[in-house]
Amino acid sequence: MSNPRTLRPARLAMPVALVAAVLLAGCGDQSKIDPETTATLIQPVARVQIQAVTITPGTRTGEQIYKSICAACHDAGAVGAPKTGDSAAWGPRLALGFEGLTASVIAGKGAMPPRGGGSDLTDTEVARAVAHLANLAGAGYTEPPVEQ
Repeated sequence: MSNPRTLRPARLAMPVALVAAVLLAGCGDQSKIDPETTATLIQPVARVQIQAVTITPGTRTGEQIYKSICAACHDAGAVGAPKTGDSAAWGPRLALGFEGLTASVIAGKGAMPPRGGGSDLTDTEVARAVAHLANLAGAGYTEPPVEQ
């Protein structure tokens, strides 16, 4: 009668050899792998596409300009910019009046570059952005309309 303990290594040898054979079977035949199929199968879950959006100068509202350009500094008060809605910080600027404040933005002031950094903004678009941002601080400026 055979000892059951002596049969265990023999039982394990067969499955180990089978797994090794399966793993080694595909190693040498790389020519059958289609790189296009492989690329398709390992694509990421999401994809980012960057697309340039062209906007006709003069067609943006004050809110659109504020969100895309002005908010970067004015929401956080970066580099001395008066925070959006802070009436006390905006007081001296609002004292310049709508035309004076618009001229200041067109020319640039302190760390703010001319036109607030939006070099493609028209004078009317700057005026719209000024009206929008100043009105958030309590001014009662009328934003120039967007012509259709």
